[in-house]
Amino acid sequence: MTPYQASEATLALCQMAPVIPVLVIRDPAHAGPLARALVAGGLPVLEVTLRTPAALEVMAEMARIPGAVVGAGTVLSPADVRAVQGAGAVFAVSPGATDRLLSACEESALPLLPGAATATEAMRLLERGYTMQKFFPAEIAGGAAALRALASPLPQIGFCPTGGIGPANAADYLALPNVVCVGGSWVAPAELIAAGDWDGIEALARTAANLPRSG
Repeated sequence: MTPYQASEATLALCQMAPVIPVLVIRDPAHAGPLARALVAGGLPVLEVTLRTPAALEVMAEMARIPGAVVGAGTVLSPADVRAVQGAGAVFAVSPGATDRLLSACEESALPLLPGAATATEAMRLLERGYTMQKFFPAEIAGGAAALRALASPLPQIGFCPTGGIGPANAADYLALPNVVCVGGSWVAPAELIAAGDWDGIEALARTAANLPRSG
């Protein structure tokens, strides 16, 4: 898979909904009902982060849910690439980008949404062929104002900003022409997951799915 093909694939995924839930799940028993709630609420693209021992099992469970498009977040190495593909992930997300990681994803035909936090990082990825990127950590790296500034010199790049984004500021990002979607965990808060409040999560997802966007 070429970087251009990877970016075409991740762009199509990012266009499916204005928000990609970023999920940190510790109990595999929550995987199925959580995925069903998010998909029912209009958020089919799910990023399961590799931050818990249960992450791979959670991906495998979610991949069985009709309508769920399951990817892996916090993918850092070629070993991670192999592991998440084995668990059924159809895309990967990384907080940054290294040559080893980019090459592993390209060789494995796993679409990658690579992270960038500066103009130089974004340009390096663009030079390699990645036109769809993750802007992380969004709020710390300058927020919506920083992405607005990048839009003029780098109009070729579409972004999915993640990090510090919630219901109070998601609309600020989605109003930008170079933002395709945002990533965030607020649609699946830990307390609602622990309580098994799938109706509450579905309601949060439905609100997020209806956020307007211009990018």
